[in-house]
Amino acid sequence: MTALWIVLAVVVLLAVAVVVSYNRFVRQRNLVQESWRQVDVELKRRHDLIPNLVETVKGYATHEREVFDAVTKARAQAAAPGSTPAQQAQQEGILGQALGRLFAVAEAYPELKASTNFL
Repeated sequence: MTALWIVLAVVVLLAVAVVVSYNRFVRQRNLVQESWRQVDVELKRRHDLIPNLVETVKGYATHEREVFDAVTKARAQAAAPGSTPAQQAQQEGILGQALGRLFAVAEAYPELKASTNFL
């Protein structure tokens, strides 16, 4: 009879451990999904600000058309929904490079840096 109680106690403890582990995994999965949603929100906000930057710089450096086209194309690709985190990271890298070229254009034109709209 004592052995039955011991076996029953072990089974109950194992069941409790399984339930606790499962709940922890679900909580961690939800935390990861929520974190990626926050990253998406920040990236969307970044993507929404890029057209304003491009329009401001365009007014001062109209002959640098290919840089503006590259930034616009990179933004469109980075803002496209449905990409995996790896694809999104690669697209953000391309966007960062395009923005770097845009900032290099800004550095090349001192009158552009003097504009309050650009700042």
